[in-house]
This record gives sequence, structure tokens and C-alpha cells, in this order.
Amino acid sequence: MPAHLQSTSHGQTLVLTLSNPEQRNALDPSLYAAGVEALNGAERNAEVRSVVITGAGGTFSAGGDLQRLQASREHGAQAQAQSIEALHTWIETIRAYPKPVIAAVEGAAAGAGFSLALACDLIVAARNAVFTMAYANVALSPDGGGSWSLARLLPRQLAAELLLCGERIGADRLHALGVVNRLADAGQALSVALALAQGLNDKAPNAMASIKQLLGDAADASLATHLAAERDQFVKNLFHANAGEGIAAFLDKRPPRYL
Repeated sequence: MPAHLQSTSHGQTLVLTLSNPEQRNALDPSLYAAGVEALNGAERNAEVRSVVITGAGGTFSAGGDLQRLQASREHGAQAQAQSIEALHTWIETIRAYPKPVIAAVEGAAAGAGFSLALACDLIVAARNAVFTMAYANVALSPDGGGSWSLARLLPRQLAAELLLCGERIGADRLHALGVVNRLADAGQALSVALALAQGLNDKAPNAMASIKQLLGDAADASLATHLAAERDQFVKNLFHANAGEGIAAFLDKRPPRYL
């Protein structure tokens, strides 16, 4: 049974739920396309100010379906390359999305499921959640940007350990390393993620978009280039109506009301 993506609204937060508990929310191309479509629609909807991605049935995602991958070996390399390209389109869409995206992780986030969580801006994980890049255990290498994310987030030796050894790492250790932003009691990751999202929803959307763009561009930009980008974004946001409201609200000691 293929996975599907459930979409629900919680105030100004769109919750996208990976749903195929029988297969531990294993990922497939139909899910990638649905994820891209959901984010594109939410980007155009001014009522949506943040997105939470989670999994049904107490699991985030087991990653790729190994039975499907084994069958793919009979259909040629081009078909599998196209499937991975679809996954990568979803990952790139998440990274470029101008509104905050939060992963709410219960249970396992394995393989491409781990990569998916890493693509989000923030990660909330249950204390008993486990993460693994187990590709090497079945003679494969990473996809979904997992190696790209880990190489930037962690010391090289630790990224190498996760990718080469294929061992599990707990949410508490990832939290200590700064990869997981918030820990939650088991079963409460979504609730904690929604509370975090609400705090982001209360901020100015244009500022959120600028911050995400600056973060996304920083790693590949020279200092001079990035300083120019910060200048341009700052000036643009200062002359946005939301800055006038935000500054006035701070001076008046009242909550701001952003557009």
C-alpha cells in the first residue's frame, strides 16, 4: 500500500502527515509529488504561516521501501534516478520554502526519513525517537540530502560515523549536538511542534522569509556577498509595514499585529 500525505490545518499551521503505518510511513514517489504540491499551495495561501511535517502511527518515516527498491533493480537505473530526483525536488522545495517548516518526529526517522527531517528548519523529537542513516547496512549510499546536511551540521568524524557505520543515534544526543531543537515526551512531539509553530506564526512573515533566505545562502557566500544580502534584506524589511508595527508595538509594550 503506497503512502499518502494527509493535510490538516491547526490555526495558521499546516500539518502534513506521512501516512502508511503498516510500512512505517515508508516514502515513495507519489508522496514526494504530494509534498511539493502541498507546499506550493501553502506558499500561495497567506493564511498559512508555518508547516509541520510528521508521521502517523508513532513513526516519522522508515525511509525508502526496500522491497520497492529491490524491485526497482529490474526496471533499470533511469527509473530509479527519476524517483530520487522526485525526492530531491521535495527536499529542495522544503529548503527554499519561505515559511518555517518543522519536523515533529516520533519513533524512527531512518534513511530518507532522516534526510527529510534534516531538510526542515527545526526538529522537535520525542525523547525516545531514534535516527539512523542505515544505507551502508544494505550496501547503499545516502539520498535526500542526508550527507549534505550532516556534513554541515556535525563534525566530520561524527557525520562519517553516522553514514559509514549506519548506527542509530538517539534524540537526546542529537539535541545535545544542536541538531534537534526541542525534546518532547513520547507522543507529544506534534503538540510541542505546534506550540513552537504558533510562536513563529506570531512573527512577521516577511522577516521569516528573509531569515530563511539568508540562512540558506550563507554557506556558499563570501562574507562581502553575505553582508550585502543582509543589508538589502534589512532595508527591505525596515520599510515594510510590519517593521513599523513591530517597532511601535515594542515601544508601546503591546503584542504586534502583523500583516
